[in-house]
Amino acid sequence: MPPSRVRRLAATALCAGTLALSGCAVLGPADSGGAGNGGEVALNESVPLLNPGQLTVCSDIPYPPFEFQQDGKTVGYDIDIVQRIADDLGAELSIVDSSFEAIQSGASLTGCDVNISSITITDERRQTMAFSIPYLDDDLVLVAPVGSGITDLESAQGKRIGVQQATTGEAFAEENGLDIVQFEDGGVQVEGLRSGGADAVLGNGSVLLYQLKDDPAYEVVETFATGEQLGMGISPDNALLLSFVNQTLLDMEEDGTLDESRVRWFGEEAAQ
Repeated sequence: MPPSRVRRLAATALCAGTLALSGCAVLGPADSGGAGNGGEVALNESVPLLNPGQLTVCSDIPYPPFEFQQDGKTVGYDIDIVQRIADDLGAELSIVDSSFEAIQSGASLTGCDVNISSITITDERRQTMAFSIPYLDDDLVLVAPVGSGITDLESAQGKRIGVQQATTGEAFAEENGLDIVQFEDGGVQVEGLRSGGADAVLGNGSVLLYQLKDDPAYEVVETFATGEQLGMGISPDNALLLSFVNQTLLDMEEDGTLDESRVRWFGEEAAQ
């Protein structure tokens, strides 16, 4: 598929620039007035972390463009955000590579302050962790080889559809009666498509389009406007950290650094 077409599809799938970050509660200590109300220093100093002076973040690596290794460093859209949070806290950032199953279930929060790994906010996941305000909208897409005969959800019936296990893409595929092939992560999922281990793949547009954007052999055949929003998971017992994270997201939206990060990882259209 021509790169220009992919970029247009990416912008649609990501619903870029539509994050309604304002209007969400940002709580602070009763005696400080809260972050963003003259209480930034008091909130910063009172935020409890598992390891003082260190923000420990659980993430499923690799999961480009959100978190992956490049030149010996962990980089990506998610990493840009948690690095800013750590900087605002005056803390060192420590990234812990964890399975997505542990992250999405909240189990990893026993050893981490924050979960971030392109986690879709769902009611089920809210039962085990508190979520930040959303930092990206992300719909599902069905991607197939050009000329494969798979043109939509109906024509995908009876085909092998690759999904990442324990994701909303897997749940959507199962709900629609597709024959699924499970893959451990998004990178392996795309490799499964390229090697013939799956006839098509279904998952979040951000991850699939990033990996296939320069490959004309594949095309998005259908986009599903699921209204998914990505957020960070935090222990329900750590309201101060949740408040601090939300304030940083608001600040990043206001000062333009969140747009800069979107452009870096998803292209110019992502800032519109």
